Amino acid sequence: MTVRVRLAPSPTGNLHIGTARTAVFNWLFARHHDGKFILRIEDTDLERSRPEYTESILQGLQWLGLNWDEGPVFQTQRLEIYKSAVQTLLDKGLAYRCYTTAEELEALRESQKARGQAPRYDNRHRNLTPEQEAAYKAQGRSFVIRFKIDDDREIVWNDLVREKMVWRGSDLGGDMVIARAAADGIGQPLYNFAVVVDDMDMQITHVIRGEDHIANTAKQILLYEAFGAKVPEFVHAPLILNQEGRKLSKRDGVTSISDFKQMGFIAEALVNYMTLLGWSPPDSTQEIFTLQEAAKQFSFERVNKAGAKFDWAKLDWLNSQYIHVMAVDKLTDLIIPYWQEAGYQLTGGRERPWLEQLVTLIQPSLTRLVDAVEMSKLFFTDSVEFSEEAAVQLKQEGVALTLNGVITSLENQQELNEARAQEIIKQVVKEQNVKKGLVMRSLRAALTGDMHGPDLIQSWLLLNQIGLDKHRLMKATVENN
Repeated sequence: MTVRVRLAPSPTGNLHIGTARTAVFNWLFARHHDGKFILRIEDTDLERSRPEYTESILQGLQWLGLNWDEGPVFQTQRLEIYKSAVQTLLDKGLAYRCYTTAEELEALRESQKARGQAPRYDNRHRNLTPEQEAAYKAQGRSFVIRFKIDDDREIVWNDLVREKMVWRGSDLGGDMVIARAAADGIGQPLYNFAVVVDDMDMQITHVIRGEDHIANTAKQILLYEAFGAKVPEFVHAPLILNQEGRKLSKRDGVTSISDFKQMGFIAEALVNYMTLLGWSPPDSTQEIFTLQEAAKQFSFERVNKAGAKFDWAKLDWLNSQYIHVMAVDKLTDLIIPYWQEAGYQLTGGRERPWLEQLVTLIQPSLTRLVDAVEMSKLFFTDSVEFSEEAAVQLKQEGVALTLNGVITSLENQQELNEARAQEIIKQVVKEQNVKKGLVMRSLRAALTGDMHGPDLIQSWLLLNQIGLDKHRLMKATVENN
């Protein structure tokens, strides 16, 4: 048997981390078994589906490296297939036309609510006679198609994460609507019906999704059986929770995958983190791995039943680990768009070789790519504002003479390198009879406007290449004395 799994998002919003984690589990399982990962776009909600959301889904999956083998298949292009399948169930006597009006359904719900009962359809039109149907049609009533559900039926399946699952037909809310009303007969199919038809046609062997679909699974198994089809294996992965144990939502600061990208997370780190949201590798000490490495070890035996708590600190740590070992040229490519978004001019000496030197300087301190904007701001402005600590340093006795000594040493300097920079510092220490620490602290304050930051000598060399070091040194001596 060839394993065939699918991701079936609805384009009613951007690709969210919950859907993306489901995609990760599907992809890992398919690759582990040399199977097929299929992408299906469930776009039958015409009012809420948008092309830009479809694009978000496709781009998000591609960015994460979750390449699909077949698709994308769009449900809106399969409507005739669904209508034919509905007709099959009507012909078998397993579905029927229901003429109950919206007002009658509301009255039923209110009556059940008053009696303290759970809302459910009472199957009142399950066995209409031809005469009764004709009378409803004569009244101009439209109809939906309902699938018959036996209240006494016990639905049992072995979930690959949650093990034995048991539902009763009476828990499913009465006969299920599988197609909406339409002027010309069978209307738009509903989710639970269309998904079964699609999975049958695409020969899906394993349905892998979040545990919030468990009730749907019971209904869908009944539909598979009604068509005489093989029921796939089901996997219900734990939900992603916030730190309070509630289902993760936008209120927790977690949004779409495109937003994670904008926040400065890299694809490899994010997909690594999502892999760990509910699954643990055989070696519990291993936390960093590629998708391909995870696929070799992946199984649902190691997926937890309990919800997986989202941890920003853990994601930040993972992201930093990937950034710190990344090749400088690749990291530069990733950071440049953030600099451009910030309005930094990548000209006037700040071309590619200089940018790569800057990336090398700040790389060990980066947690997210976006951090590069603030960390490197001092290299993209002609002058800097002095922090309170830096201003105090620059007003100390002897600092002005020290900085003037550095400026004088730079006057006839054609090109500054690390050795020459160190030589200038030694020369000033000797000539001014001051401690080296004073020179270093004063240089940092004058050049960067702060007393903390990346390596001082490398920062000086970068500023020297774009002609800003002498300018800042002179400005510091004037403004703070």
